[in-house]
Amino acid sequence: MAHQAILTFQTRGRGTQDITRAVAEVVAAAGVACGLVQVFVQHTSCSLTITENADPDVRRDLETVMGRLAPDGDPAYRHNDEGPDDMAAHARNVLTDTGITVPIGGGRMLLGTWQGIYLWEHRTAPHRRTVVVTVLG
Repeated sequence: MAHQAILTFQTRGRGTQDITRAVAEVVAAAGVACGLVQVFVQHTSCSLTITENADPDVRRDLETVMGRLAPDGDPAYRHNDEGPDDMAAHARNVLTDTGITVPIGGGRMLLGTWQGIYLWEHRTAPHRRTVVVTVLG
């Protein structure tokens, strides 16, 4: 059995946005007791991550780490068609991921107590992002 939904999110610019509840609603609608949910973002300048859902300092610190690994406006970058954050956003996407998979048990995602699913916007400006959620079971 498979169930799929396409979700759209408006980001506020660079940073994380908790999408756990939206994905959980798709899982619940699928009616799958045991299986997998695959979440995929259809963009190359944002990503998905599973990380700490209790202390927002973790996500702020991850942003600091990412800024050190892929700084905006590095003069070594050739690709800057959409501004100084353009190539940095693509690098941040490659360092993280466009897709994640979570097991389903008892009709719900089996995330750990402190885990949440986050859409991580790597551009400084707000963007509309499309996420495909596929439930298999």
